[in-house]
Amino acid sequence: MEPLHKVKVEFSGVSFSYGKTPVLREVSVTIEPGEFFALLGPSGSGKSTLLRLLAGFLQPQSGTMRVGGEDLTRVPPWQRDIGMVFQNYALWPHMTVRQNVAFGLEEHRLPSEEIGRKVAAALDLVGLGDLGARRPSQLSGGQQQRVALARTIAIEPKVLLLDEPLSNLDAKLRIHMRVELLALQRKLGITTLFVTHDQEEALSIADRVAVLDGGVIQQVGTPMELYDHPANRFTANFVGTINLLHGTLEQQDGATVFRSELLGAITLGRVAAPGGAAEIAIRPHALKLASLHAAGDPALVWVEGKVAEREFLGEFVRYTVRVGDTDLVADQPHYGGEPGFAPGAAVKVGINPAQVKLLRA
Repeated sequence: MEPLHKVKVEFSGVSFSYGKTPVLREVSVTIEPGEFFALLGPSGSGKSTLLRLLAGFLQPQSGTMRVGGEDLTRVPPWQRDIGMVFQNYALWPHMTVRQNVAFGLEEHRLPSEEIGRKVAAALDLVGLGDLGARRPSQLSGGQQQRVALARTIAIEPKVLLLDEPLSNLDAKLRIHMRVELLALQRKLGITTLFVTHDQEEALSIADRVAVLDGGVIQQVGTPMELYDHPANRFTANFVGTINLLHGTLEQQDGATVFRSELLGAITLGRVAAPGGAAEIAIRPHALKLASLHAAGDPALVWVEGKVAEREFLGEFVRYTVRVGDTDLVADQPHYGGEPGFAPGAAVKVGINPAQVKLLRA
């Protein structure tokens, strides 16, 4: 199958409500041609609704949606040339794999010879070329997902919509299938919108991610931008694990200083921020633990505490350290033969000012 045409997708001021309950509020975002774009957020954030609006299954109360420059806001779904893969795959159980994939092509009244060629190409693309005679009940979950993808790809849509397509798979298969999914999208070059509530999925495969909450886009950026530079408290909390600490900002000798009762003063460098109440965000892997009597790196800000909890996660150990009345979460690499710190152990926590992210309170 040849690479598909790449198109831009644009949402401009899109709002949608169920009765008096707003679901999306003035959503504006642009997905670039050929981009793998993820919509990430908790249940009820509006991400699946945005997908269904683009597919034409719902109509917005306001705003416009464009695909390849064409306004599709009021165009019927069967005329939008958009393909969608649903969470439950929506395969016909009484049809064979080949018949399932051919269904959309038959609806388009294509010649049988062309249908056969497109079905074979789509099944080969997803690695199911030899399973065309089976029925969905004879396939594994991963294979059923591939059939759903092949059925959508076969009609050669302008845009591919994926509504949590991996959520029904076990953890190990999900990791395998997201790698395959990304490889397939790269091969086709098709603009793709992927809905998920799983941050690991979004961060591992998307070019860019839009984080939604309460029907509002909180931040759009690359996975690294969202993780390293969260724009607000919600993004900081939702994308990865975070430590949030309250304090105040002040300017000293041209530098911005964050001051709190827990940490004292931390110089953040030349950060453009007014004084006043603020909070900082620190990722657990940016904290360093050491015994009380160990020599500490003078470049770090050290505070003393006691290990409250320890969770072994294989590649690293997650510690919860009580410092005063505050719990700090610190992830430390695990090396075989090293005992680490037991619950109740007195430790000191090192904070690298360069890894501190400033959030406005």
